[in-house]
Amino acid sequence: MHLSPLAQRLLNLITGTAKDATYWPDLSQLGTGLGASVRTGDGGSTSARYVVDEQRLAVAARELVGFLMPDGKQPYEPFSVLVAAGLAGMGAEVGARLTEERGPIAVAEMEVLLGWDVERRALLAEAMRERSDHAAPLPGVIEWLSGQPGYPDFARTALEAAEARVAAIHAGEIPYRAEKAFEDGEKEILGRAVRLALFRDEPWLPELLDRLLRGIAAAPTQAKTLPSQGLLFEIARAVQEHPTPEAISSLRAARQATRHAGVPKQLDRMFKRIEAALANRLEVAFRIPDGRVRQAVGEHTAVISTDGKVELSWWHGDKKLKAVPAAVRREHPDEVKRLRELAKQTLQQQATLSRALEAGCAGETAPPYRQLEGHPVTDRLIWEFEVSPGVWRSELGLTVPDVPVRLWHPARASVEEVRAWREVVQGKELRQPYKQAFREVYLLTPAEEETRDHSRRFSNHMLRYGQAKALLTDRGWTGMSLGHWDPAGGSDECTAAKKLPGGLTVTWDFHLDEHSYERDGYGTTVSICVSGDIRFLAGISPVPLAEVPPLILSEALRDADLAVGVTSTGLDPNGHGDYWQSYSFGALAESAQVRRDALSRLIGRTAIADRCAMTDRFLVVRGDLRTYKIHLGSANVLMEPNDAYLCIVSARDPHAGLFLPFEEDGRLALILSKAFLLANDTAITDPSITRQLRA
Repeated sequence: MHLSPLAQRLLNLITGTAKDATYWPDLSQLGTGLGASVRTGDGGSTSARYVVDEQRLAVAARELVGFLMPDGKQPYEPFSVLVAAGLAGMGAEVGARLTEERGPIAVAEMEVLLGWDVERRALLAEAMRERSDHAAPLPGVIEWLSGQPGYPDFARTALEAAEARVAAIHAGEIPYRAEKAFEDGEKEILGRAVRLALFRDEPWLPELLDRLLRGIAAAPTQAKTLPSQGLLFEIARAVQEHPTPEAISSLRAARQATRHAGVPKQLDRMFKRIEAALANRLEVAFRIPDGRVRQAVGEHTAVISTDGKVELSWWHGDKKLKAVPAAVRREHPDEVKRLRELAKQTLQQQATLSRALEAGCAGETAPPYRQLEGHPVTDRLIWEFEVSPGVWRSELGLTVPDVPVRLWHPARASVEEVRAWREVVQGKELRQPYKQAFREVYLLTPAEEETRDHSRRFSNHMLRYGQAKALLTDRGWTGMSLGHWDPAGGSDECTAAKKLPGGLTVTWDFHLDEHSYERDGYGTTVSICVSGDIRFLAGISPVPLAEVPPLILSEALRDADLAVGVTSTGLDPNGHGDYWQSYSFGALAESAQVRRDALSRLIGRTAIADRCAMTDRFLVVRGDLRTYKIHLGSANVLMEPNDAYLCIVSARDPHAGLFLPFEEDGRLALILSKAFLLANDTAITDPSITRQLRA
């Protein structure tokens, strides 16, 4: 069937094959192509008036409807048909045909869409249509849908209908057929409904979603099949995009309920991404339960505690036992398994909460921290309270009610106050959920004042690519992709980026070194990358470093310092070369300076205090055979008097029981381990070390 020029033009605009600009969600591609001007009506809604003659449009649109629905067949893209139907004045006729072979959930959505004007339908069709690059629907679709007439109410109705259907299957009112509870189209619609409700954080959703997930996770019989594995995973993907603590708990309950062997494995992989996403959704993250449990199991009591660390312990009266009592293990094996799984979940929840607390400490607007009142984690954190306008007072714990509160940050404190809080944390042996009292502060340097719009502070470092990418991705960076996939080249350089508070973005350049192809070969994974400049952007415009809020600047540079401090090839105890030499024993970055401060407090409490001294870059340890200098950045060791390098691949951990105020990258513990080892160097028996001592 050949279309007239205007009908073909409409088809191209509606399906996205036209080259006209789009201003979604303000104006659709259809509106742009037809010369529409947008006007704002009551309540901020938009409508479009096209310059093309309405009668000509209607004729072409009717032709297009016939093309998209030949012989009454169901169209591949029903949203596009709805647009054409609106232009043709065929809404009722097309709506009836579209709903003929669809279930009640799809019909209910169609009724909502038929109540929209053409421009709204065009915007929806544009957002949901498949793209040539297989990209996901346009970002912001769910937020846009939440503001469209009738759709939020429909979302609730659709989920209630889905839950009622599943309940009927379990009650035997609807025959059970594995994976047939919902059609593919219904799963897609319910996915949108769940996303919208999660995005709006609807108060009615948690109980409804919990019932629905439990119902679709297991058959009403003892079969290992599910009523709808597809819908279960669609909801899991929705929770990943818009996580809430309650939705995650319901997903975990569904995981426990299912009898299908493969479903828990897939969900476990998704939980890692879901928990990470929750940590960045600060408006809901602090509803995470505190995880404490006290439960009688036979004559014993199981306790899950979260004070400092998550621990599952067993008690008999007031006596703490070393292991699970034999009677409990014998008589209540399922309960022991459940409690162990619950302890694992609690550990993950506490890790997510720690990440959320850290993510919120640099924000311009304080998250709803009061949701954490009564949570044990608050007692190990330093808070600031606005006791009078513009006057903030720091306290340990959420102790001051009814006033604005934010997390304390050393970038906002004096040197004396920072020193005092570090003494408190060290003295009370507080295991803070994230590195707060001993947190690094990155001030603008003279070199950065000269470069003005970019920082080279962490440039030209040789990093282990896979490890650096994983670390930065975990901290919210995207776009780090390097490789040489064919003889013609590949991606020799990239720019990683991270969204920051205040609408800013930080970027960090990376590239491959000149020996990369020789070292790794073609078509293989890159092993090493080189760091470049760091910049800050507002939109696409560079922002001078001096105009970046100091706390935001500090936290962004801290990510870079952490990446270098964990993944630099200069940490390799068997390394060599100019870069390795300069990194292993060079000037200290801010993270190493904080490590120096912590070590200076710790060493005096140890049995080797009289054998240790601190210099600007080294912990100097006096042994009986030699004197050693442990670099406070790399933890690599030089021996006096000639600064010969001492290679220690690993060291035992004799300082067990010594409280470490933080341990983000393992370097603090490693330095202490080497110090204890070398202070008693005559007791060393490892031949790989003794050979070097005698050389």
